[in-house]
Amino acid sequence: MAAYGPEQRALFEGEATKLYEEILTAGSIAGDDPRVVEGGQYAAAFALLQELNLLQLDEETGAWVPEDPSSIQGRVVTPLSLEGAKLLDESTQWAQAFGQLSQAWRRSPQASDRGPFTYLRQNAIEPFLAGLVAECEEEMLTAQPQTGRDARKLAQAALRDIVLLERGAKMRTLYQHSARRSTVTHKYVAAVTERGAEVRTLDEFFNRMIVIDRRVAVIPNQEDLSVAVAIREPSVVAYLVDIFERSWERARPFTNRETTMMKDIAAEQRAMTMRMLIEGHSDPVSSKRLGVSPRTYAGYVADLKAEYDAETRFQLGYAMGQQGVSGREATDDEPSDDSTTEPSDG
Repeated sequence: MAAYGPEQRALFEGEATKLYEEILTAGSIAGDDPRVVEGGQYAAAFALLQELNLLQLDEETGAWVPEDPSSIQGRVVTPLSLEGAKLLDESTQWAQAFGQLSQAWRRSPQASDRGPFTYLRQNAIEPFLAGLVAECEEEMLTAQPQTGRDARKLAQAALRDIVLLERGAKMRTLYQHSARRSTVTHKYVAAVTERGAEVRTLDEFFNRMIVIDRRVAVIPNQEDLSVAVAIREPSVVAYLVDIFERSWERARPFTNRETTMMKDIAAEQRAMTMRMLIEGHSDPVSSKRLGVSPRTYAGYVADLKAEYDAETRFQLGYAMGQQGVSGREATDDEPSDDSTTEPSDG
């Protein structure tokens, strides 16, 4: 049977399925039906159904009758699954081969000559990260400060990270609380936690970071966000890992959605909004720190105005000052017992 790709599947899901259902209702279809002859509305769909053997010619009547799809499915799906497994295995073999070269490079004089910092620009960033993840042996730590990540790139990251997890490496990821409202992020988290990854969220803003096996860290360049910096200096990497660990201890499991914990998260976001107002940050800066859109941040401020019976931000600031509000009251307390519950493997 011929190989089938996205174009054939689109035709199959659309016109071919509709035609098949119509034939099922009628019991059969004549080969000279105007809808399926050359140039007809369903000519391509009819040809595909014939090719898939979902329609068989009745020699006695000369009509085409439908066949059970379950008896045909394996002939299409199984070769695709086998091909996918072969490609995955081949990609793993390539990753291991490049991993050996990378180890040789790190031992070479050339690596020392270039120093512990490598600056990566634009299109060079993603391939470099893909290579690092492919050679990860023990653990990957990632910090993703904001939602709004491209759905296509997040899907690619899921496939890459699943391969990492399935070969036995560990993975821990930090998001901001706002990531809990992202549908695509929920799908990504479900896919990786099912395979053993741990994901938590935090109220505060932090910079993007990836650490591989506690030997290489990748962070954005402070002056130009289109440039990333790969760091191999052990003391600097250890410092960044320590920052991650401190944040991890304060963060809350993504998969834990108990009522008490969700209330705690809402209180933390409210307190963060207060701090942004008290410190005088602009709306764009404040919304970025919370990982939300400016409109959502404006909604947080409006809720505080209503709570403190204030019409302007000046009045709101004055009212909070009169009551001695600092925006840190909700975060100074120790987290409740249920807020530290580890996520399940599912």
